[in-house]
Amino acid sequence: MTLLRTLAILFFLVVPGLFLVGCKTGDAQDTPAGPLVSVRTSEVTGGQAQDIPLRFSGIVRSTQRATLTFQVSGTLRERAVELGQTVAAGDVLARVYNPALEPAQDSARARLDELNTQYDQASREWERSSRLHKRGVVSEQNLEQIAARRDSLKASVATARASLAEATQLLQESTLKAPFPGRVEALLVENDEFVAAGQPVMRLSSPEGQEVEVRVPAYLLSHISLEQSLPVWPARNRSSAPVIGSVVEIAQAGAVRGELHPVLVSLPSDTLATGEPVEVGITPIQQSAITVPLLSVIRSAEGMMVFRVTDGIARRVPIEVERVVGERVVVRTGELQPGDQVVYAGTTRLVDGDAVEVR
Repeated sequence: MTLLRTLAILFFLVVPGLFLVGCKTGDAQDTPAGPLVSVRTSEVTGGQAQDIPLRFSGIVRSTQRATLTFQVSGTLRERAVELGQTVAAGDVLARVYNPALEPAQDSARARLDELNTQYDQASREWERSSRLHKRGVVSEQNLEQIAARRDSLKASVATARASLAEATQLLQESTLKAPFPGRVEALLVENDEFVAAGQPVMRLSSPEGQEVEVRVPAYLLSHISLEQSLPVWPARNRSSAPVIGSVVEIAQAGAVRGELHPVLVSLPSDTLATGEPVEVGITPIQQSAITVPLLSVIRSAEGMMVFRVTDGIARRVPIEVERVVGERVVVRTGELQPGDQVVYAGTTRLVDGDAVEVR
C-alpha cells in the first residue's frame, strides 16, 4: 500500500512536468528564450532627390543683338539716335569722317575712266589693223602686238573697276546703319571722338525674342537636355510664379576642374524685361538612395551590417556603405526598405535573432 501511494505521487509530479517541458520546447521555436534586450531604433529613409531646384542667376537679354562698329577709322561727326530709341532696319545711326575716303573714290573713278578710254581706242585700232592685215598692209606681228595691248588694257579696266568698288564700299562704311529693327541699348562713343576701325560704337537689340545665360558646374550638365523646360523667376520677386523657359544651348564640359559652363535658356516673348536679373532653376536628377543612422552601422568579420527590428526580433541585414551625409549613411542593399526600423543604440548587446524591447 505504501509502494502504490508513492508511485502515484511520482506519476502526478513527473507527468505534468513532461507536458510543460514539451510545451516550452514548442514555444521556443517561435520566441527566443532569455530576457529582452533594450534598444533604440530609427527609421530607414529612402530617396535623396528633392523637388527644390538649385537657382542660378542671369540677366535677360535679347535673342537678336549686335555690337555695331565702323569698318573704317575716323572722327564721329554725326550720331543720329539716342539711348533707348527704336529704329528700323536700314536707318542711319551714325557717321564718321575720314578725309581720305572721298578722294580715294574720286581717284579710282578717274583711273577707271582713263583706262576705259584707252581700251576703247585700242579696240578700234585692232579692228582697223585687222582689216588692213587681210589686205596685206599690216603684218601678223604688228597685229599681235596691237591685240596684246588691247587685252592688257582690258585687264587693267577690270582692276580699276574693282578698286573703285572697294573705295566706294569704304566710303559707304563711314555710315553706320541698323542691320535689323530694334532698340538702342548703349552708346559707347560721343560726337567728335576718334573711332578706330572695329571699335564698338553702340549696341542694338531686337524685341523679337529673349533669352538668359546662366553658368553651372560641370556635374549639372548631365542633368540638362536640349528643349528641357526650366523655371525662371524674377530676382525682384523670387516667390512669384515662374516663367517657363526652354534650353536651347548647352556648353560642353571642359577639362578645367571647377570651371562653370554656360547654359542658354530661351524665354517667351513679352514676359520679362531686357536687362532684368532673373534666377533659373535646375533640379538635379538623383538616384533613389537608402539612408540609415550612422550609429546603426556595425562592422563585423562578414562586412558592414545593421540590425533590423521586425515584430520585436532583431535580425542582421548586410549593407554596402556608399557615403556619409551628415549623421546618416547612404547604403546599398536589397533588403532594407524605407520605413524599416534599425537599431542605433544597444547594438553591442545584440545577437542575430534576439528579442528586443524598443524604448
